[in-house]
This record gives sequence, C-alpha cells and structure tokens, in this order.
Amino acid sequence: MEKERIGFIGLGIMGRSMAKHIVEAGYSVTVWNRTASKVEEATHWGAVAANSPKEVAEQSDIMITIVGDTPDVREVIEGEQGLLAGAKSGSVILDMSTISPDATREIAERASQFGVELMDAPVTGGDIGAQNATLSIMVGGKAEVLERVRPILETMGKSIIHCGPVGAGQTVKACNQILCGLNLLGMVEALAFAKKAGVDLEKMLQVTTQGAGGSWALANYGPRVVKGDLDPGFSVKFQQKDLRIVLQEAERLDLPLLGTATVQQLLRSVQALGGNEDGTQSLIRVMEQLGNIDITPKKS
Repeated sequence: MEKERIGFIGLGIMGRSMAKHIVEAGYSVTVWNRTASKVEEATHWGAVAANSPKEVAEQSDIMITIVGDTPDVREVIEGEQGLLAGAKSGSVILDMSTISPDATREIAERASQFGVELMDAPVTGGDIGAQNATLSIMVGGKAEVLERVRPILETMGKSIIHCGPVGAGQTVKACNQILCGLNLLGMVEALAFAKKAGVDLEKMLQVTTQGAGGSWALANYGPRVVKGDLDPGFSVKFQQKDLRIVLQEAERLDLPLLGTATVQQLLRSVQALGGNEDGTQSLIRVMEQLGNIDITPKKS
C-alpha cells in the first residue's frame, strides 16, 4: 500500500527533528516555514520545499503543524494562503502546537466545512525527546482518524495516547504544563535550600532524583543548573505562553490554580531580567535574588 504524503509546517527546535524522522521513515514530506533557511536545510535531508501552507496542502494527504501560538495556527490553517485553501476533502490536519482547547475546537469546526479532519496532538519531551523520537503525544479527535495517522506519529514519539474528542489533547497538555511549572519551582527551591545549608548540590541531586520527590525537571534540569547551563530545551517565552493558556482556561472553569499562577509570576521576573529566550531552568536566577545566594557558576 502506498504511503500517505505528509506536509509539515514549523521547523523550529522541535519541528525540525520531528520532520526529519518522518523523512527518514520513508515518507514523502513537503515542508514550509516562515524562515526560508530552515526550509532549505530540510531539503538537504530529503524534504520538498513549498512556497506557502496552501502549496503544502496541495501536495499532502496528512498535514502537521507545530508553530508558536494560537494566531500562528489560525494563520497557517485558515489564512488566505493557509492549508484549508489547498486541502482536499478527506485529508487530515494534525496540529501538534500547544494552543487553547477552545481555539482547537473552533478551528476543527472550520476544517470540517472543507471535509478536512483536524486533530490536536500536542507533545511533551522537549528538544531531547524530539531528537530521539521519544516524545509523548496526547491526541484529541476521532479514534479512527488516530489509527490512520498513528504510523506517522510513531516516527516521532514513543507514547501516543488518545485523550478524547477534539480539544482533549490540548487539555491534557495544559495538565502537563501545570506539572512542569510546579516541578520546576520545586527543583529550584530544593537547590537553593541545599546550597544555603552548605550541602553539595551534585550529591543532593544524586539522592533526590531517585526518591519520591524526583521529577523530570529535577533529573534533567538540576544538573544543567549546577553547571550554569541555562540554554533552552524549552524557552521561558513558550512556557509563559503555555501557562497563559492554562490560566485562561482555569478562569473559564472557575478553578483557582495558586501554584501555577505563582510560577507564572516568577517566570515573569525571569523575563524582566532579560531571560525570555533562556531555558525554563533559568527560574534559578529569581531564586538566587530572592535568597541572596549564588547557585549557578558565574561566568568570568
């Protein structure tokens, strides 16, 4: 049976690796990105360049989008040169961006008017997960459509969970970002406590990453903080976008999220210190100021 043709939009930190895995799995992949140099790079490992999302759709059966925020998703799908302008009835759009569940449902309704199925399939696992094809993918939409696209998702991730109808994937991703934020705060507070008490940070991490208080943030970001590595696996800018979505949805649900709101405000302080493009582990900079303590090695 002939493989479906894949379109891919969004060749950022995550998308670049994800698209490459699909090409390496033997699929024909047509790509578009606002930054032309990233499209050119993709052609070197076998992708085909398109001049617009519309052109991507004209060459594809299944289209994947992974872009920054809700307006970006709307533009590449619903815009004048968007996917829906070129998509044929019976095709599928997999939006792997992180946007609001409400917006996802609205875009899916619009796509259905063109005979196009839209599924939300946000991911977690960071740049490392994208590089290693070990992402966790949470999917919202029809079960039978998921089975159609599952082989493509399996080229990018190791855990593919059907969370429910359209929008459910984004809701579960919001839950994930709540946990990421609070685990991040726990990690920097533990490091600050250990440092101020005079305990060796690497030994503290060696013990706690194996204990009941362990987390992905502690195991992956803790050692980077100790080395002074604040480069982004996932940037403050995008974490703040995600937490804004969480808090907006929580407001709609009349649900107080005290810890999440605190993390968002502390990350705003990181932004005020010029760390918008740094990794989320740069929350340590705020803890250093609050506690009047040096935790990360200072550059000479």
